[in-house]
Amino acid sequence: MTPLIVRLPNHLGDACMALPALDLLAETGHALTLVARPWAKNLFAAYPWPVVSLRGSHLDSVRALREFSGRRALLLTNSFGSALEFRLARIPAFGYSRDGRSWLLREAVAADPNDHMVEYYYRLATVLTRTAFKLPPDPQLCIDDAARQRARELLSARGTATNYVVLCPLAVGLHHGKVKAWNGFPQLADALMASGVNVIAMPGPNETSAVREALPGAVVLPESDVATFAALLAGARLVVANDSGPGHLAGAVGARLISIFGATEPEKTRPWSRSATLIGSGAGWPSYEEVSCAVNAALRD
Repeated sequence: MTPLIVRLPNHLGDACMALPALDLLAETGHALTLVARPWAKNLFAAYPWPVVSLRGSHLDSVRALREFSGRRALLLTNSFGSALEFRLARIPAFGYSRDGRSWLLREAVAADPNDHMVEYYYRLATVLTRTAFKLPPDPQLCIDDAARQRARELLSARGTATNYVVLCPLAVGLHHGKVKAWNGFPQLADALMASGVNVIAMPGPNETSAVREALPGAVVLPESDVATFAALLAGARLVVANDSGPGHLAGAVGARLISIFGATEPEKTRPWSRSATLIGSGAGWPSYEEVSCAVNAALRD
């Protein structure tokens, strides 16, 4: 096995979209060590890959990386800062020639502007492994038994262990000045609960108040780790989400998913999953009726 340090993307959705690339690296004989934000340790708990958590300043990151000096690295991040950290830690890095950082890399690769993000990460892995590029498979996240048990306990405590729908009403930040969250979630939650459906939500860190406001009357579970959230999504009858980390996590565990777009570009960031139905586009949000019809059709199936 060839040791390889992989710097994961900083956001949950991108980490999910990088799964086919990680699987290809492992399948081609690389012993992976992942370098990432602290939440990634839970996300990849079912995998044999060690996870180094980065916290604090760039200097703190360099200090954490120095134990790997001399090993080869693959950067799935695009930033100048991440390339500089690896250079200062004396780790020869391979990655895309973005953000003026080519001179910091051992080998810089030109990106294909037409790639979906799953293809974007997968292409980089094929160049490093010298394998032919092909259409990547769907991301498939492994979930360990401990996370599944935690999800079961949370649901059982609220009497909703089965037959539930998960709504993910939030999306952090703006995209070209546009809000990334569809505004129809309160109405959708009311309609689902009126028809007898168990509506569940699990907030991310510091999101409980915002989720309760968006989904009044729904069962809002305590904030937990991403592996427990993944197990919750995997057991759902249906997930409805914006173009967000939760949406990509739902796609990665094979959940039946309604993915709502209105600000971001589906061509680049739609969930890469055969279990996902896309509603809306980068040109504008779908109507409530469009989303409601898609949700009802999915529930009938």
